Amino acid sequence: MINSKQIGNKIVLARKKINLSQAQLAKLLFISSQAVGKWERGESMPDIITLNRLAEILEVDLNYFSSNSESDTTKIQSVEYLNEKSDIQVSNLQEEEELKTFNGSNLPNIDFAGVTLHKVKFEGSMLKGSNFSGADLTGSSFKASDLRGSNFDSANLTNSKFYALDLLDSSFKETIIVSTEFRSVGLAGAKFINVKLTDAKLLESDLRQTLFEKCIFNGVDLKKSDLRGLSLDEQTFIGVKFDGTILNNVTFKGATLKNVSFISTHALTNKYYRAIKTICFDGAMMDKVTYAVLKSFDANLSNVTLI
Repeated sequence: MINSKQIGNKIVLARKKINLSQAQLAKLLFISSQAVGKWERGESMPDIITLNRLAEILEVDLNYFSSNSESDTTKIQSVEYLNEKSDIQVSNLQEEEELKTFNGSNLPNIDFAGVTLHKVKFEGSMLKGSNFSGADLTGSSFKASDLRGSNFDSANLTNSKFYALDLLDSSFKETIIVSTEFRSVGLAGAKFINVKLTDAKLLESDLRQTLFEKCIFNGVDLKKSDLRGLSLDEQTFIGVKFDGTILNNVTFKGATLKNVSFISTHALTNKYYRAIKTICFDGAMMDKVTYAVLKSFDANLSNVTLI
């Protein structure tokens, strides 16, 4: 018959498999995180009713807690070895894990201003109106979350990822955006002011109502994003890719363009040529290669200065 330590280790394995922290599991069970910790260290056992609820939350069959297959035994022995080394060490590991994930959290208007949150996951979270101003979010990821109206002013978003979520009316003033990825993101009303976007990706996203002021785009990829009607006046673009980007009626008045790529992801069509012709480059400055590419698409470059 399986003992309390084996059940505890099975709970650990199943919990980690679905990226759930001790605190999150405790919240779903309406118990304290300390109680979950005692189960996982084999100091106590959940009753049969709680085991049924655990099976549902951890997405396992109830028999999982009583089975003892060879693969399970190997994993359990590995976890037991860690537990036997030091209860304090295991506790520290659990605390560290909890700090690395806020998945499924309900934290509207949370104040994370100035905090350091490296490689933290915010997946499926309610973060509407949250304040991340001045925070160091290096390597963190935001996925399928509600970030409408959030403040990222002066935050460090190096190597961070934003995927399949809504950033309506969010603010990115003087934000550090280096190797940051925005994919399938809604950015209506979002404001990027005095930002240098370096090696960043804005892919498959809706930028039609995004505000860019005093920004430098260096090595940025905007593949397949929708920029229709967007004003990019007075911005600087160096090594930027507008490949397969929807650019109808975009304006680059007074902008600087160096080594900028405008390529259709499909075979060149009359529709693509017509889209390029709707772009306004009045007063823009560009290098000869960018000029030649745009000229081949019959873009209106009558008021452009070569640099």
